[in-house]
This record gives sequence, C-alpha cells and structure tokens, in this order.
Amino acid sequence: MSQFQELKQACYAANMQLPELGLVLFTFGNASVVDREKRVFAIKPSGVPYATLKPEDIVIVDFANNIVEGEKRPSSDTKTHAVLYSHWEHIGGIVHTHSTYATAWAQAQLDIPILGTTHADHLTADIPCAPPMDDQMIAGDYEHQTGWQIINEFQRRGLSPEEVEMVLLSNHAPFTWGKTVEKAVYHSAVLEEVARMAFLSCTLRPDVPRLKQALIQKHYERKHGLHSYYGQS
Repeated sequence: MSQFQELKQACYAANMQLPELGLVLFTFGNASVVDREKRVFAIKPSGVPYATLKPEDIVIVDFANNIVEGEKRPSSDTKTHAVLYSHWEHIGGIVHTHSTYATAWAQAQLDIPILGTTHADHLTADIPCAPPMDDQMIAGDYEHQTGWQIINEFQRRGLSPEEVEMVLLSNHAPFTWGKTVEKAVYHSAVLEEVARMAFLSCTLRPDVPRLKQALIQKHYERKHGLHSYYGQS
C-alpha cells in the first residue's frame, strides 16, 4: 500500500464534495491536500471527470512540482497550489472551482462587497478580486504566476490569508483555502452562496448599502472572536 494512501483518500473525498455541492461541472475544478512533514501534496489529476475519478488516480507532487507518486498528470493548476503552499505555511488544503456566481464576479473584475450578515459571519472584508494578470506574466509560467497574482494582491491590500481565505481572479475564477481541506471546501461553498446573494441584492437594488460596521464586527466576533458564543464548543 502507498505511504500516501490516507493523503490520497482525503484529497479524493474533498474533490468528490465539489460536484455534490454544485460547485463544479465535468472537470472544472480541483482540490488538494498538503502533508507538511513530507513537503508534498495530493491533487486531482488533470482532465479526469469527477464521475470516473478514483482514489488511486490522485497524484502526489512535491513543492517543486515534481511527481512523487501517480500515473496521471496532475491538475494544470498544480503550480498555483505549490506557490500558495510554499509561502502560506498555515494552509492545509486548497480548492479551485469555476462556480457560477463567484466566477461571474471574477469575470466582471469586481470585489464581492460585504452586504449582509452571512458574509460577516465568515470575514470582515469584501472578498477581493485580483486584477487581470499582465501580458508578461501570462506569457511566462502562467500557473506559477497565478499563485503570485494571489499573494501579491493580498500583500498590496494588506490582507491576511488566515482571515480572508478566499479570492477571485479577474476573468478567471475563485480559489479558497483553509487549515484543512474540509475547511477549504466549506469556504468554497460559502463563497459561492455569498456571491449569489450579493448578485441578487445588487440586481434588486443597484445602490444597495454596505453592511454597517457595527454589524460586521458583531457577527464576526460572535463566531470567531475571543468571546465567541456561536455553536456548542
């Protein structure tokens, strides 16, 4: 049995959640899981439909994008995952989808504004949309540069990837991450729902106001603050 069997199974399970949650069609997405001790991560193989994906198809890759184990080519987005794992050491899983509403905001090159308490339950900022990649980056190592597109935008805005665990890439689609891949999947689903709500709100009322700061802080703190009281723990 492979020494990476558990890692592959966790990656497979995360990937299979994406179509179940309505976040991907056909082969439109991928999830990965990192093993920090071994400095490798498991990722979905490129172009394999979710309907036929098996745990043994999952590919193990190191942070330099070398295949450590697997018969198939890893996702075309592997280099993006590698950049994020290499530079953001707290994350344990990454998800990339082309979910409809989040991708629509990305294609419009717009941040998703914080309009309601559902958004504030998860973060206190607008969901950032990184600007279009410049031609030199596109012509270079595109997927590697996509990782830097995300990191550079967070640095430019002074955002913490531990507090804002999702991003849109202009004209492309969303990426999410988390301490675990389960959290990354959760954030992907939350992002899509918040994107849908924001789209509907802006359609109903183009001048919809941003959520009051007092409500932003209240809803975030009651779930994530020092004296949080949401849930049973």
